[in-house]
Amino acid sequence: MAAAEPARPRRASSHAAGDGEGQDRERPRRTAPRRRSGKTGAAAAMRAAAQQLAELLGRLPDSVSSLKPTEDGWEAQVEVVELERIPDTTSVMASYRVALDEDGELISYERTRRYTRGMIDRPT
Repeated sequence: MAAAEPARPRRASSHAAGDGEGQDRERPRRTAPRRRSGKTGAAAAMRAAAQQLAELLGRLPDSVSSLKPTEDGWEAQVEVVELERIPDTTSVMASYRVALDEDGELISYERTRRYTRGMIDRPT
């Protein structure tokens, strides 16, 4: 039995509907969704906070636990694994407050808390 040949991309026929002009043009790509006011949207701000903090700390964020708009842009709480341990519930986590300007650029960060992953918040 012969091996199946890989699928080959088909070329557009010159007999296709329309004159073909403009069909191969690439759409312009937006780097980050923006609000109509020119500010970065919540989803883009969340990604920006995690990515930029990762660059500064050299560790990948585990999650973004909160995000809120401010007068100057956005403020996020980003959770980061600072020390991996076995079992996973004993890993040391840190919560960072990250401030972003209205364009989604990180302007400050601060570690606000360290805790073990298995620790449950208790009401105060």
